Amino acid sequence: MADPRLFPSGSDDRRDASGRRLYNPYQDLNIPYKQLYDLPTSPEFLFQEESIAQRRSWGENLTYYTGIGYLGGAVAGAALGLREAARGAEPGEPAKIRANRVLNSCGSSGRRLGNTLGVIGLMYAGIESAMVAARDRDDWINSVTAGLGTGALFRAANGPRSAVVAGAVGGVLAGTTAAAKQVSKRYVPAF
Repeated sequence: MADPRLFPSGSDDRRDASGRRLYNPYQDLNIPYKQLYDLPTSPEFLFQEESIAQRRSWGENLTYYTGIGYLGGAVAGAALGLREAARGAEPGEPAKIRANRVLNSCGSSGRRLGNTLGVIGLMYAGIESAMVAARDRDDWINSVTAGLGTGALFRAANGPRSAVVAGAVGGVLAGTTAAAKQVSKRYVPAF
């Protein structure tokens, strides 16, 4: 047995890999310190109603779809602009002119497509949130209806035929996305 003077009162009987005792400053305190730092891993809600609903709020939905639409459109538009700039390059141009052409083309196409997809995301999120509020359910019907409404509303200025075709395309895309989400939840393992 070791001399008790060598080990202060904060030491306990736990040892590390080399056999030395570990210092525990909370040993003599009568407080449940382990429970203080054992934080829950699930989200905490202020109201019980929030924990029942397993969906984003309308504001989060609006921000998410608008942001994803704008970011995706800006990246895709920049890629298209890069392709346009590469096609428009003339032999013998200085590097400054080529770089200027690439930047202008990428910025112009990225901004245009980003704004378009951001507006589509904004309309989709608004219609879907309105459907969730009206039906008080969050299911695939809301997504398909939002896709139909978004496509029709986005192309309404081009005439009724264009609005119907765009609505059908939007509904099919939203339905396909909802089905793919359900398939991935069921068959793809969570990491």
